[in-house]
Amino acid sequence: MKKIFLASFILVLSTTLTFAQTKWVIDKAHSKVQFSVSHLVITDVVGQFKKYDIKVETNGDDFTNAKIEFTADVNSIDTENEGRDKHLKSDDFFNAEKFPQIKFIGKKMEKVGDGKFKLTGDFTIRDVTKPITLDVTFRGIVKDPWGNTKAGFKIKGVVNRFDYNLKWNNLMETGGAVVGKDVEITVNLELNKQK
Repeated sequence: MKKIFLASFILVLSTTLTFAQTKWVIDKAHSKVQFSVSHLVITDVVGQFKKYDIKVETNGDDFTNAKIEFTADVNSIDTENEGRDKHLKSDDFFNAEKFPQIKFIGKKMEKVGDGKFKLTGDFTIRDVTKPITLDVTFRGIVKDPWGNTKAGFKIKGVVNRFDYNLKWNNLMETGGAVVGKDVEITVNLELNKQK
């Protein structure tokens, strides 16, 4: 009886460990990391980071409590305006020379509804790390025509840039700020399951 129990325990343990090692890598051709912030109160400037990486580990195909690590290269920032991009890389904003990466380390991926998750983790810009919670929409798992298993997500959140010492601004005659304080983050993410 003890031998049967021990064998069953080892089988369950090995299965659990196998599930825990499921890794996903980003499909950059079908993913994008964007941000938007208000300009002159009347419109939004939209930008993206062209160089970034994300590492995801799950229990099989279950993304509940997935381990997530994200980094973006500040020097890859692109708002389709060279002068503005240079300003964003300066010490007025990101200080790309001293702080070349933005980081997010996921702490908790909690299912809150059908295909809906709350992703909580530590977000680092410059030398400031603060907890944030992001809204995640899980768009499903499919196999592409070449036999690759894919998972799709849309991730959204808002951060106050002043919290991360991105404090540059000018005031307009009307009293409004040239650049808004709240930055909207949108990530369209397609992951490939490693074989």
